[in-house]
Amino acid sequence: MVIGVIPARYASTRLPGKPLVDIGGKPMIQHVYERASESKYIDHLIVATDDQRIVDVVENFGGKVVLTPPELPSGSDRIAYVVKNMQDVEIIVNIQGDEPFINPIMIDMAIEPLAFDKNIYVSTLAKRISKVDELKDFSVVKVVMDMYNDALYFSRSPIPFVRDDSISLDEKIKKFKFLKHIGLYVYRKEALLEFTRMEQGIIEQLEKLEQLRFLENKIPIKVVETEYESISVDTPEDLKKARNYYQKLKKQQ
Repeated sequence: MVIGVIPARYASTRLPGKPLVDIGGKPMIQHVYERASESKYIDHLIVATDDQRIVDVVENFGGKVVLTPPELPSGSDRIAYVVKNMQDVEIIVNIQGDEPFINPIMIDMAIEPLAFDKNIYVSTLAKRISKVDELKDFSVVKVVMDMYNDALYFSRSPIPFVRDDSISLDEKIKKFKFLKHIGLYVYRKEALLEFTRMEQGIIEQLEKLEQLRFLENKIPIKVVETEYESISVDTPEDLKKARNYYQKLKKQQ
């Protein structure tokens, strides 16, 4: 069985109450839930939250939700809490609660490596960077991978480094492939539970990127390249952009 879990934390530093912000008359968590529900591989979908207000909203629109202990340190830990006693779960999809326009095709693309290869334990998505601002932005996580599409490293810095100083950043982006990481993860159940028992490594602590814990412990992450874009809402400015984007979508329908 494939289960999708949407971790949703109320106490966001940059945008308090983030899962419940209104976008076109719906709370953001509802947009995420409805999009994820369109995945052809997910059998069950659950919101994992530490706040009763989010529980009430999800139940109000007919979604499934689990209230998790507030002391859990991360979204991954909340997901593990939800699935640890589910006997039939084989594959877990970690769907970010702050991406209201996630394309269900992206979710399915990330699931497929695990669905068709039992030797793959973790997968994620990446998209080619086309703007210099994205390459330079430390909030945009970059990933490099090997010839087999396994992640070599994730970083907030521009990677790989192009030593040739005679090439401008615009030329570099056109000539070389730089990939930004899209934070959607798919795990086998045993890989996720093992992840939550691992100690944070030095590199994870430096970069503040928890996916590096897998690499530091020699657990490969399969990277699926996608052409689809996703909008993450982390700040009031992001929220304004998301609302404008939604209005454009409505006009096109």
